[in-house]
Amino acid sequence: MKIVVLERHSVGSDIPVQYEHLGDVTYYRNTTTVQEVRERVRDVDIIVANKAPLREETLKDARNVKLICELATGFDNVDLSYCKSRGIKVCNVVDYCSGMVAQHTFALALALLEKLPHYDQYVKSGAYGAQDRFSNFDLPFHELEGMTWGIMGMGNIGRRVARIATAFGCRVIFHSVTGGSSCRDYPRVDKAALLAESDILSLHCPLSDLTRGIIDRAALRQMKDTAILVNVARGAVVDNTALYEALAAGEIAAAGLDVVDGEPLQPSNPLSLLKDSNRLIITPHLAWASVEARTRCVEEVAKNIEAFQRGEPRNIVNM
Repeated sequence: MKIVVLERHSVGSDIPVQYEHLGDVTYYRNTTTVQEVRERVRDVDIIVANKAPLREETLKDARNVKLICELATGFDNVDLSYCKSRGIKVCNVVDYCSGMVAQHTFALALALLEKLPHYDQYVKSGAYGAQDRFSNFDLPFHELEGMTWGIMGMGNIGRRVARIATAFGCRVIFHSVTGGSSCRDYPRVDKAALLAESDILSLHCPLSDLTRGIIDRAALRQMKDTAILVNVARGAVVDNTALYEALAAGEIAAAGLDVVDGEPLQPSNPLSLLKDSNRLIITPHLAWASVEARTRCVEEVAKNIEAFQRGEPRNIVNM
């Protein structure tokens, strides 16, 4: 079988990607444009991709394609209906980075809650060494214990975050956007209650027509002015302009983001104007990217291909 890896660099050059035992493989460091995709998939049987657009426009001339393997959990770059009409199976990698994303959720939340950027700079600036007392706490901060941690999206990641938040002594509540959550371990509330009651609100929902812009200006105005928002889901789940305005106006206390709407972050995004790391921390979409998680991702793609070659369905999302 002919296999093409369209975005080999998406998992980092430090992680080996070796699929030669599965077929005749061609690797591309990155593939972004429609024309590049169209040309590179024309004669292949299996496509391994991450963000490259895979829809009728790019696949119509690829008559041999039988399988698309996402080098990721998300598959919003693929037109599932078109692939199904062509008999092209699409599979993703499930739960390979849930622990890491949950870990980063707390890294962001705790850094903002405890004002760590301020205190780190206070020491490094020499101000701490110049003072006449052993401690400094000029910016008040609070304990996580006793706070309400709200979760939007109670899947694998959301459940991990809920368990960790509970261990910290938080009351956990969640909202199901689709209404289909089977979780019975924590109180399920409507969106209005989630926004109004959460001291920390973390987003773990997939991007869909239901969730695009779900945290908009109206939603942010319903949150506490002491609340912290953490988005490790997809950038477009949050209206970035509305978030900038809410932070600038002090309508919420802070936000920790690993994703923004349009990546990498562009100067046209108003969030790029806010340089105060005590109110806004943005990391470059790395919550999924521990060495261990990236290694698992690569290995799971190989297992998906191997299963397909044996005629076994594994992680197929468009059955």
